[in-house]
Amino acid sequence: MKSPFGLLSLVVITCLFAQSSLAGELRLATFAIDASPEVGSPLAYDPTKEVTWPLSCRGVVLTGADKPIVLCAVDWIGIANDSSRLFRQKLADATGTTIDRVAVHTLHQHDAPRCDFGAAKILAKYNAEKVHYDVEFLHEVIDRAAAAAKASLQTSTSITSLAIGAAEVNDVASNRRMLDAEGKVAITRYTACKDPKIRSLPVGVIDPMLRLVTFYQGEKPVAVITTYATHPQSYYRTGGANPDFPGMARDMRQETTGVFHLHFNGAGGNIGAGKFNDGSRENRQVLADKVADAMRRAWESQTKTPITADDVGWNSVAVLLPAAAHLDGEALAKEIASEATPPALRGHAADKLSFSNSLKSGEKITIGCLSLGDTRVLFMPGELFVEYQLAAQQMRPDQNVLMAAYGDYGPFYIGTRIAYWQGGYETSERATNVSPEVEQVLTTAIATLLEVPDTQVRPNDFTDTTGPGLPQ
Repeated sequence: MKSPFGLLSLVVITCLFAQSSLAGELRLATFAIDASPEVGSPLAYDPTKEVTWPLSCRGVVLTGADKPIVLCAVDWIGIANDSSRLFRQKLADATGTTIDRVAVHTLHQHDAPRCDFGAAKILAKYNAEKVHYDVEFLHEVIDRAAAAAKASLQTSTSITSLAIGAAEVNDVASNRRMLDAEGKVAITRYTACKDPKIRSLPVGVIDPMLRLVTFYQGEKPVAVITTYATHPQSYYRTGGANPDFPGMARDMRQETTGVFHLHFNGAGGNIGAGKFNDGSRENRQVLADKVADAMRRAWESQTKTPITADDVGWNSVAVLLPAAAHLDGEALAKEIASEATPPALRGHAADKLSFSNSLKSGEKITIGCLSLGDTRVLFMPGELFVEYQLAAQQMRPDQNVLMAAYGDYGPFYIGTRIAYWQGGYETSERATNVSPEVEQVLTTAIATLLEVPDTQVRPNDFTDTTGPGLPQ
């Protein structure tokens, strides 16, 4: 039996924070836990042999003029469907807020776990879940994260000013989709590309900017949030759990500055390091150094302005994403049930069926927008194409617009309308769970949150249709 004094303490703490919110004081708390699996626990594609660099689950809790806002980023490949909702609900319960005010995202590293309890439950019918999911470990991380978020409220810090900055990341991101003369995808320049002819092709459509927000108490920086759009892979399938180059850069900057650093992967679904990465082992540190250097320059460029609780807001919309025509629940169930299906394909089919089941039950995905004065941070689902990020910025050129993708991982890749016609891996039946109509759904949501409902800007407008030309 839990002590009634523990419950009383929680009530007192909640009341104290409610009083500070009513007083209009903006406060920020930080939390972080180790999210590394044990040896033998499954990573996205292989069992864990070792942890070469610890994985983290970290976040901030903002309290002010309304209920708390929780932002969390995890060094895993994806958190999908029931898992995403459970993770957000537990953080909400722990911090005295509602699930719609919680954003949980991943950085999408590939030598890292995946999390989808719906898929694990489907596989468990055939005693096949342990190859893909360490369910006990995943629940344990979520519970520890919730406990850490709850405890963080007791040591929150008042925030008096906000600083924003940005810097170009040099020679890291490049578009993955190489078009032929007809505008169709002929080559996918993956995140590790050994062919020098393909690496020599132009960068293509990207967002080269790393964007930064810093919270200050007086002259003291309390926490930094950064966003940058690219797949985070340098190389993988090693069995060594690691946060890859964006996570390394984040950790390096936190160690250098002594300031808590929360990094989100932007809309990097069709972006990777392939032009600048041949997959060599030493290149991981090279890429990390480049991202860390951009973080440093963004930090040095920042301008600080006063902020109060009244300058902070949160809005969200819930959307039901349109299912891809090929998302056939009965066919997926048969594929999973067959002992002849290879384990990797069985797990992949279970992931897709889990999303299909969520759609059939009417589950919607929450898209959030954090307002910090003239800065807006959008929290989006899936492996979103960079064009959504570029469109959001174009919708509100008068504001500083950041985007975090890789929220609910259930949809997998989310392309623009024309990208589905162009073909390529990202919009193939294997890689995407949504239809081309997804662009209109998400565009409407973004425009609503950015308060431009009559926008004429479309992500589709930013998609390359001519291509760079292919090597002879």
